[in-house]
Amino acid sequence: EPLSPNEEALWRAVMRIVKVIPRYLDSDLIRGAGLTASEYTTIMHLSEAPNRELRMADLANATDLSASRMTRLVDDLQSRGLVTKTASSSDARGNVARLTPRGMAKLKSAWPVHLASVRRRFFDNIDAAAVEGVAKALAEVADHLEDTPAEPRLRS
Repeated sequence: EPLSPNEEALWRAVMRIVKVIPRYLDSDLIRGAGLTASEYTTIMHLSEAPNRELRMADLANATDLSASRMTRLVDDLQSRGLVTKTASSSDARGNVARLTPRGMAKLKSAWPVHLASVRRRFFDNIDAAAVEGVAKALAEVADHLEDTPAEPRLRS
């Protein structure tokens, strides 16, 4: 069954947002804080973790980055003194990334830039009265998608 006009309009708007907003957030963070959006998200997840550390595999999963991309990103953050990477004490095969005090300070200085970007790029363009309903609806979709196993990608 085809989408209704309202469903089609909503779907197309969501797809446009998903495509465009990461570029704006990345650009705003680079310009305002010297971090990419991926770097910001990585140190944010570390800041919220117990002892401000996560296994690299868990960090890659939390940020939706590949293991190799996460390794390169953490190595770069480590070279800048924002994180450390050490062998896991519970599993010598894995590594653990840990946020340093310098990394925490960088996150705190980047947070207002991120907040301003999110407000300017998203919330300033949506009616305040609609936020609760939109948040509830999109959270339900996200919850369903996160609880559903992903289908294998088909190779073309």
